[in-house]
Amino acid sequence: MRIAVLGGGPGGLYFAYLWKRRHPEAQVDLFEQNAAGATWGFGVVFSDQALEFLRADDPETADTIAAGMESWKNITLNIHGESVTIDGVGFSAIGRLALLQALQASVASVGVTPHYDTHIESLDRFAGYDLIVAADGLNSLVRRSFEGDFGTSLSYASNKFAWYGTTKRFETLSQTFIETELGAFNAHHYRYAPNMSTFLIECGRATWQRYGFAEKTVEESKAICERIFADVLDGHPLISNKSMWRNFPWVWNEHWSFKNMVLIGDALHSAHFSIGSGTRLAMEDALALTKALEAEPDDLASALARYQAARKPIVQKLVAAARTSADWYENFATHMQRDVMDFAYSYITRSGRIDPQRLRAMSPAFMARYEAVRRTEPTQESRP
Repeated sequence: MRIAVLGGGPGGLYFAYLWKRRHPEAQVDLFEQNAAGATWGFGVVFSDQALEFLRADDPETADTIAAGMESWKNITLNIHGESVTIDGVGFSAIGRLALLQALQASVASVGVTPHYDTHIESLDRFAGYDLIVAADGLNSLVRRSFEGDFGTSLSYASNKFAWYGTTKRFETLSQTFIETELGAFNAHHYRYAPNMSTFLIECGRATWQRYGFAEKTVEESKAICERIFADVLDGHPLISNKSMWRNFPWVWNEHWSFKNMVLIGDALHSAHFSIGSGTRLAMEDALALTKALEAEPDDLASALARYQAARKPIVQKLVAAARTSADWYENFATHMQRDVMDFAYSYITRSGRIDPQRLRAMSPAFMARYEAVRRTEPTQESRP
């Protein structure tokens, strides 16, 4: 089989590696518009369970990725001058570039032919390939070329966000919520290397407009954000890497393949950064596609239908949780009016996947504190 993989992100690299490793006789060409050492963003985060999907099928890759990760067991929320620890919520993070380099090394080790710095303007270039795997991200050329056939829907969240890094080390995945005279801000921050952290800043559209960010340069916006989060950054600068203000795009496709083209990762679906699952989903897609193709080796159409049938219900469930989580963030300024413990409880249960019973088992110290506060609150009748 002759396969073209468009996109050198985690999903594209991982599929190219998997297929070539399992089918060394296949021709696998990978095309990426950027240089091999280029990336945007800083760190990517995984839950404790997020890499477990690899262990049964590909423990070598799981171990390679895990070796470069920073890990922690708690979430820290900072609001109203107080900090709340939510225990038992394990996460790990790795630099996006470090992850790409590890996967690039895997691709090279099995003989995939990479084509970096290659800008594709037309799909006519791939007329001779048996299969085209579109792992070319949110702005996928494949998807945009056949939106009607893929059943594409695209919308945008209203909040604005900018993705920075910083040399400030954070001991846990943390969230800091700050109210300013012009509106509320939230920062998602966590370390992904011993001396580097992701620092993603979010605010509502009205706050973004009041600060005049639309007219500010990247450097001017960064300076404003450094002032707003000065106490959190503790003298460390924010670092920009294409750190422009964006609206999160919601991408979904009803049909996952068309002719000999198939979508994976962000080209296919997007999951809000507040649940940290985009990279995991892309790599899971790659593994699911590989299994489907192997199950139907002589019938490409049946293989692609199998991929969608097996994978779509799983992705729909996670994307639904991501949308619910994003809705909470769209209204985080209103949630900030709650007292600290009510706010923390609202935060950790925001996606609808965690009920009180599960939270007691997962985060016993937090729930003990939360329920103790609830018991000592005055009843409605006794309040003045």
